[in-house]
Amino acid sequence: MKRKGLWIILGIIVILAIMFISSYNGLVSSREAINGEWAQVESQLQRRNDLIPNLVETVRGYAAHEEGIFLEIAAARERMMRPMTPAEATAAEAEMSGALGRLLAISEAYPELRASENFRSLQDELAGTENRIQFARSQYNNSVQTFNTRIQQFPRVILANMFGFEAAEYFQAAEGADQVPNVQF
Repeated sequence: MKRKGLWIILGIIVILAIMFISSYNGLVSSREAINGEWAQVESQLQRRNDLIPNLVETVRGYAAHEEGIFLEIAAARERMMRPMTPAEATAAEAEMSGALGRLLAISEAYPELRASENFRSLQDELAGTENRIQFARSQYNNSVQTFNTRIQQFPRVILANMFGFEAAEYFQAAEGADQVPNVQF
C-alpha cells in the first residue's frame, strides 16, 4: 500500500516536471520566434534603406531644386541605420515613410521622370519592399501577441515571473501615420 502511494506521488512529480519543462521550452521558443520575426522586419527595413539612394539619385537628376526633401530622406535613412527597439523603429520608420511619400509626390510633377525606366523600376522595387515590410511587421506582431498571451496564462505566468520573461513590444504605427503627407510645389 505504501509502495502504491509512493508510485502515485512519483508519477505526479514526473507529470509536473514534464509540464514545467514543456511550458518553459514553449516560452523560450515563443521569445525566439519574436527575435526571428524582428530580424525579418530589420532585414526589410535595410532592403528599403539600400534602395533609397538609387531612388534619390534618379529623382535628383530631374528635380535638383528640391534639395530639402533629399536632406530629409538622408537624415531619416541615417536614423534607420542605427540599432533600434521596436518603438524607436516605429518612429524612424514613420519619418522615412513620410519623406518617401513626399519624394514620390514630387516625382509626379516631372512627367519625363515618371517615364524613365530606371525610376519605374526603382518605384516598383520600393513598392514591393514596402509590402514586405508590412508583412514582416504583421508576422512580428503575431509572434508578440502569441508570446504575450502565453506569459499571462496559468501556469506559465508563474514560470514567466520566475525566469524573468517580460511582455514584448508591438511594432505600432507612429502618431499621424494615417495622414497623407502634405506636399507643396
